[in-house]
Amino acid sequence: MAVVPGNLDLVAAALPPAKKRGVIATNFRRHPTVVIGGALLALMLAIAILAPWLGTVDPTALSPAHRLRWPSAEYWFGSDMLGRDIYSRTIYGARVSLSVGLSVALLATGLGLAIGLVTGFNRWVDAVVMRVMDGLMAIPGVLIAIALMALTRASMGNVIFAITVAEVPRVTRLVRSVVLTLRDQPFVEAAIASGTSQIRILWRHIVPNTLATLLVQGTYICASAMITEAILSFIGAGTPPTIPSWGNIMAEGRAVFLVAYYIVLFPGIFLSLTVLAINLLGDGLRDAIDPRLARRL
Repeated sequence: MAVVPGNLDLVAAALPPAKKRGVIATNFRRHPTVVIGGALLALMLAIAILAPWLGTVDPTALSPAHRLRWPSAEYWFGSDMLGRDIYSRTIYGARVSLSVGLSVALLATGLGLAIGLVTGFNRWVDAVVMRVMDGLMAIPGVLIAIALMALTRASMGNVIFAITVAEVPRVTRLVRSVVLTLRDQPFVEAAIASGTSQIRILWRHIVPNTLATLLVQGTYICASAMITEAILSFIGAGTPPTIPSWGNIMAEGRAVFLVAYYIVLFPGIFLSLTVLAINLLGDGLRDAIDPRLARRL
């Protein structure tokens, strides 16, 4: 297959498999943010998975006699207005935030990929569907999520659905732009001229060239979804109070922030570190898998 100068996907595709693996490995070594972000994210995932063993007490257990206790040997992160252990609630909150972030990232990229492939390869579908996507993108994602949550009951499933709806248009437009770039390339035109079915062209020639872009975009969606979930929970439109999440823990602590700021502090630190880890990973992946680096190695 001929390499078209300036086309990033074709430059990467033209490399032999062994050379491509060497290029990517070298790029990873040159971008330690992938390792740092990946290690920090792995730590947060481990905390979420091991929450039943890492937590000191039941995160929903009430103890009014021990309300608003400052961090100590008994309450590592202190206790809230109902005497619940902030440490245990923060640890269990990692499960909710990471579950929402990863679920939204997978669903949004999957749906966006499917819609973007169809709209990018079929002009008449593009004319209709992309106008709907443009309309959704004109509204801030948080407002769309709040509006959808106002129509449903508070639950983690509904939160995932609401945030996914807000993220799909962005992924769709991204995939569509890649498809439009590749659609007129010689190797795609050759496949069409040889009678290759449209589905096979999409699967064999188009999809592989979108995976690197989607991988990076997925990390940003994951981080954005976690922040949006925290916002929804903070304003009472997210997960129910019976399910500890970083957002509703901070929401409960705002009423007593002046006398017990630690209720907001610790879940806020965990949320910030997790979002930082995902963003570092996304930035590192973007640089490490950039095909333009292949021409300099």
